Amino acid sequence: MLSAYEDYLSQPGSLTFEEMLSLYRQMAAETGCDETAADLYKDLLAAAVKYSESRSHWPLWSREKKLEEDSVRTSRHNQVIDCFNILSRYLQAKGSPAAWRESLGSDRKRIGDFACFLIFIESLDAR
Repeated sequence: MLSAYEDYLSQPGSLTFEEMLSLYRQMAAETGCDETAADLYKDLLAAAVKYSESRSHWPLWSREKKLEEDSVRTSRHNQVIDCFNILSRYLQAKGSPAAWRESLGSDRKRIGDFACFLIFIESLDAR
């Protein structure tokens, strides 16, 4: 069964495309020309790629495969959250508000959604 964007939006804590784009723009503006921030963002992307791979396979896997892969997916998700936190703490230490991180919140699903959005945006940009 095909899922629709509207189905996603009906779920609690969902972020609209516009909200995710706004968060992305805030991150990009704060990361700017700072080499360390750019490296931390690359670390975030690397973690997001691994996480999104697990997440994108989830609806395709059997129950048994999901049980087998669940701890790996969770570990990858934790790494994404850590990377978001490291980047935001670095930016705050440099005087940026990193308000995007507070807006993103602590809900694991929202954070995972935004990580997948980053991969979507960066994948389009790699064209």
